[in-house]
Order: sequence, then structure tokens, then C-alpha cells
Amino acid sequence: MVSAMEPEPAVRPRPQRSDGEQSRERLLHAAVALFAQHGFAKTSTREIAEAAGANLAAISYYFGDKAGLYRAAYTEPMGQGAIGMPREGNAKLSMPEALRHFYASFIGPLRQGAMVRLCMKLQMREMLEPTGLWQHEVAHNIKPMHDALVQLLRRHLGLKRADDDLQRLALCISALGVHLHIASDVIDVLAPTVLGSDKSFDTWLDRLVMYAQAMIDAEAARRRAAAPTPRNSKR
Repeated sequence: MVSAMEPEPAVRPRPQRSDGEQSRERLLHAAVALFAQHGFAKTSTREIAEAAGANLAAISYYFGDKAGLYRAAYTEPMGQGAIGMPREGNAKLSMPEALRHFYASFIGPLRQGAMVRLCMKLQMREMLEPTGLWQHEVAHNIKPMHDALVQLLRRHLGLKRADDDLQRLALCISALGVHLHIASDVIDVLAPTVLGSDKSFDTWLDRLVMYAQAMIDAEAARRRAAAPTPRNSKR
């Protein structure tokens, strides 16, 4: 059961942070927790303000309205465009370098701990009770990332066009990173020591690059084996 988040303990001092910024952050964190638990329609702004210890008018001041707060809760904690490929200079990167950049954008948010798990629950809630933000994310975040990965793989494998097998490969490569986000609760039960520390996240980054490279090499070998053998013609 998800409950409203309490203000995060101060791990390190935050100088020059105004009371207004702190109030906005508390509202945002409370909104993520309550929207994830109850959804947009069943969560009131009054509940969010009370959970954050803030004035109800602060929501209007910082976010405009409930929809603006929901949009901020859905996008800000994970970062806009957090998951992606380097858009410029892709051709100059080696495959391991490109994969490391790709998976770093999955691993980075995981270091936030409880917050990223709430964000994932909010995304799941948005899929079940859509407000339009999920469709926007697919169109403007996920699809561009997927297309960039497909083109990177196409160039690496020397293909003229992206066929269905290349699409399958790109989806499988992405799935390695996605699974760490959507199955974190299951991972805690099945293998509780593999997530949760900076060292474990660094190890995951290395392994994901290695696993993805192995899939790419296997697909390259499959294509070579399936290629027709040229016949010697007699003149």
C-alpha cells in the first residue's frame, strides 16, 4: 500500500533554497504518492496540500491547477526525456559507448530509490486511467528513443532498412532496462541483493551493456548464417 510521502530527510544541507522551493517540492512529492495510490480523479488538491503541509493556494501558485500539478508529478521527478539515445553524433559512437549512454538513462533514475518506484506506480496508474500523458510520452519520448536505437543497430549491422527482426532486437534491448523499473518489487523478493546500492547500479550498467552486445552479436551471426551462399557460375 502506498502512503503519502513524508518530506525527505536532509542528507546534506541545501543552502540558498527558499521556503517557496521547499513548499513546491513537498507538494510535488505528496502529489506523486497520492496520485500513484488513488489516481487523478480520486485525489483532491486538498488532500495533497494537507499531506505536504502546504496551503491549498500554493498549488494554484506553483502549478496552476490540479491538472498542472499532475503533469508535474508525472514528468518532473524522473526528468523530462530521461530515457533515450544520444541524438547527435550517434554514428561516431562505438556500440558499447552508445549502449552505455542508453542504459545510463535507465539506471540514473533508479538511484532515487523510493521516489522512482512511486513514479513507476504513477505511470502504471496513468496507463489504467489515462489522461493523455501516457500517449504523449509514447509519441514524444519512447518512440524517438526506439527509432534512434533501431537506426543505430541498422548502421551497426550494415542493413539498408529496418526489418521486423531488427525491431525485435531493439525491443529486447530496451526491455532489459525497462524490467528493472517495472519489476523492482519482484526483484526485491527474487534477488534482494542485486539492487539498492551505488555499486549494484554500476554493476548493472556494465552487465546491461554486455548482455545487449551479446544479443546484437547473436543477431549478426544469425543473419550471416541465413544469408544465401553465392554460387560459382560457369562461363
